[in-house]
Amino acid sequence: MSGTRRVISVLVENESSVLARVSGLFAARGYNIETLTVAPLPDTNRSRITIVTKGSERILEQISKQLHKLIPIYKVVEHEEMVEKEMVLVKLPIEESLADIQALCSAYNGGIANVGMDIIIGMVADEPRRVKHFLEAIKRYNPIEIVRGGVVAIER
Repeated sequence: MSGTRRVISVLVENESSVLARVSGLFAARGYNIETLTVAPLPDTNRSRITIVTKGSERILEQISKQLHKLIPIYKVVEHEEMVEKEMVLVKLPIEESLADIQALCSAYNGGIANVGMDIIIGMVADEPRRVKHFLEAIKRYNPIEIVRGGVVAIER
């Protein structure tokens, strides 16, 4: 779907069905959530939901306004300057060059996370567009499996 890319950070009370209600606002309008991460906030009974989506400004503004009205939403953060990171794990065959994989992962704020008898697992954590570039570059090492963690963001 084309449109404006938007990162929305929602602070919510830890209650059952909150995630379903938040994602339901997007589903009701036919908007896809590109990434969604949820994690508890330290020393609180709240969590942060980070959503990345694309769409028309008008619909995204409606969603934002309706998010503010949802109970138990505590706060909706849409900031012009967000620091964003995404983590990805890549499983590669042991036959590939460990030094080359280490160098590539290091270039994208990562490294070798694990080495087994027949696999190497690399990990990077970088800006989403750089993660995309890493995934293009890592193809030459014949990845067996790729797991992306989703975007986390915080306002400057």
